[in-house]
This record gives sequence, structure tokens and C-alpha cells, in this order.
Amino acid sequence: MSLFEEWKELAYSERTEEEYNKFWSEYLPKEQSNYETILENKDEVIEGTLKELAEKFDMDSTTFTGFLDGINTSLTEELDIDNLTEESIIKLSVDFEKLYYNMLDAKADWLYSLPQWDDILPIEKRKEITKEYNRSKIVVKPKKIGRNEPCPCGSGKKYKKCCLNK
Repeated sequence: MSLFEEWKELAYSERTEEEYNKFWSEYLPKEQSNYETILENKDEVIEGTLKELAEKFDMDSTTFTGFLDGINTSLTEELDIDNLTEESIIKLSVDFEKLYYNMLDAKADWLYSLPQWDDILPIEKRKEITKEYNRSKIVVKPKKIGRNEPCPCGSGKKYKKCCLNK
């Protein structure tokens, strides 16, 4: 079983609400600590084997694979999460604007409100990214064509006598 499959089984297996809350209350502070470290060392590309990085971030390899799954779409070069092993070479080169956007999308306010962001993205840029994120969630319905309006195909006929019947 791959590390990623182990992570999915560990994180998403059926359990009682108490067990669920216990699991995530242990994982989320570790995740936050990882992001704080990455943000504090914004100019450093973190590299090493998965096992070395897991130890550096004080996680086991399976749990660190779960962390990598969460940050993967924010990396400049995405990892092949499904095929990671403890010996896989990992390079965490983060696109911080994308990371901030993805944190908004994940509704992870405990992550996108970290004070370490102040040294990476100015408040204006974070507001711009937030505005862009909010805009992407607005549903815009196309204008409905009335039966008696001219057909948009340009035939000159009413819509009901032209394309409505096709």
C-alpha cells in the first residue's frame, strides 16, 4: 500500500465523532506548524527525501504525505502523490500567491490569517487575491432568451419560430 493510500485510510476511515475530532485536533496544529515554518523561511526551497522532511517537520511519513497532498497544488512543480515512498526526493518550492488562494478555497482561516503572511504578501495583495477568489465563486446565469425575441442566430425570425424548435 502506498503512503498516500495509507494516509487516505488513516484520515478518512469511518470512526466515531470523538475519534474524528481527536484525529483532526492532533493533525491540524502540526499542519499549522509546518506552514509557519515554510512561511518563515520563504526564500528557502525545502528539499530532501520524504522521510527526512517528515522528521524535520516532526511527523511520520504517512501523515507528512497527507500534508504534501494539501500543499501539492500550491507548489511550482506538483508531486506525484500516488507514487511517493520514504525515499522519494521532495522539493517544496511554493507559489505563495497560489497557496494563499488555495487556503481561502479550503476555508482554512487559521492558515491564511497567520502573521507570517505579512512578510510575504502585502495586505493589498492578499485583499486582491481574496477578491479574485470571491469573484470565482459567484454564479452568473446567462440571459434567458424570450420566446418572442429575435433569434440570436441572426435569422431575423422570432426565437420560437427558429432555434427554439430545433
